[in-house]
Amino acid sequence: MSTNQIQSLIQASIDVKQQLLADEKILSVIAASVDAITRSFANGNKVLFCGNGGSAADAQHLAAEFSGRFYKNRKALPAEALHCNTSYLTAVANDYSYDVIYARLVEGIAHKGDVLIGFSTSGNSANVVKALEVARSMGVITIGFTGAAGGAMKELSDYLFNVPSSDTPRIQECHILIGHIICQLVEANLFTA
Repeated sequence: MSTNQIQSLIQASIDVKQQLLADEKILSVIAASVDAITRSFANGNKVLFCGNGGSAADAQHLAAEFSGRFYKNRKALPAEALHCNTSYLTAVANDYSYDVIYARLVEGIAHKGDVLIGFSTSGNSANVVKALEVARSMGVITIGFTGAAGGAMKELSDYLFNVPSSDTPRIQECHILIGHIICQLVEANLFTA
């Protein structure tokens, strides 16, 4: 393996991030999402996350940034990834369908004013799409993290981050970047000291 190949992969990641940096629409959606999440937490609401595979890992990671801490030693914020209860997940997937694992949980624990953040690089993961549909019907704010096309999530997201790529690793790298920016700015808004 040559270092040229490694450099090429690093450059591919940088190139997508450069596109994000120049995209005024995505930058304004980041700012609007920060404001929406800040308001939600300030009003006593919670933030829920969902995704599959690597996107589930990103969902869990970002939920922990809120419920644990990002930079500041501060009180915990009510945030959780919906896939962490394996007994629930396997029972609902077995008894109903994998497609409804997140939708049923949103229906059971979400309230108007909460935020649901869904991750799907294609924007078409059926279980994430169904969760966003249920969330919208309940007055839950929806935020979608997808790839360039946006998929079915495009129409279901109050705030959409459709990363300008069709390459799953590059999309996920940008999802975690955007997620970290949101976590840092929300934390700074809520905890000024």
